[in-house]
Amino acid sequence: MRISIVIPAHNEAQFISQCLDSFVNQDKQPDELIIVDDNSDDSTFDIASDFASRHPWIKVVQHQSSQQHNPGKKVVEAFNFGLKHTSKYDIIGKFDADIILPPNYFSSMVRQYQSNWKLGMASGLLYIEKNGKWVYENISDKNHIRGPIKLYHRACFNKIDGLRAGVGWDTVDELLAKYHDFETLTVPSLEVKHLRPTGHGYTSKKRQSKGEALYKMRYGIVLAKLTALKMAWQAKSPILYVQVLLGYLKAMFQAPEKYVTPQEGKFIRRIRWKGIRSKLVP
Repeated sequence: MRISIVIPAHNEAQFISQCLDSFVNQDKQPDELIIVDDNSDDSTFDIASDFASRHPWIKVVQHQSSQQHNPGKKVVEAFNFGLKHTSKYDIIGKFDADIILPPNYFSSMVRQYQSNWKLGMASGLLYIEKNGKWVYENISDKNHIRGPIKLYHRACFNKIDGLRAGVGWDTVDELLAKYHDFETLTVPSLEVKHLRPTGHGYTSKKRQSKGEALYKMRYGIVLAKLTALKMAWQAKSPILYVQVLLGYLKAMFQAPEKYVTPQEGKFIRRIRWKGIRSKLVP
């Protein structure tokens, strides 16, 4: 199975060497790795180019975008730019530049896809360093495929029509995969080090965008409230609940274009309520 990976990278000089070393040291390397230097003003491009000069399967392209931090939209646009430079693949990956993979990551993933023809998306789990130890980054359930380490089978990626350019893209893709009857999988034994914890530097406005994403996924107000409460609980931040809910209410009045159709939204609500009931009923 041919594997193509795209890494959008904006000012990642601090971490990208460790990240790329972990790709080079795989027991099964990807067939191609496209690094998208997304308008960096540090040495990201030079570091990535040095790796590309030593490894023919690594390629670096430059993408011009705004310097403004725009979670979701910016990274997906950079990924889509890199996607244009890929060749034929069976598995496509969107990875971040601040991760370190275990050396058996891709060989393990290929076995998962080869053994299950319905598998559409897969990943390991993300771990962050706390007090000198690597612990699970507990901001989502362990069955959720996190944004920095997404792997899609080509059939699934095409069926969900790629990635949505906005906050929530790494949730709606998984829900749409299930809508189209693909299975998703996280492999607990594949522990991926996440060098920059998720949400670092998030402002109130950017947290409100999470509420807007819930609106775009057609959650409905009650489900949005419960989801915001869960986010706040996992982040141990009560104000997060208010910020997410405020973002949802603003979106209700502004009515931006939604990520999914009414039929897909109905499926998403049903699967989310099913998950809630499963945790409430022993």
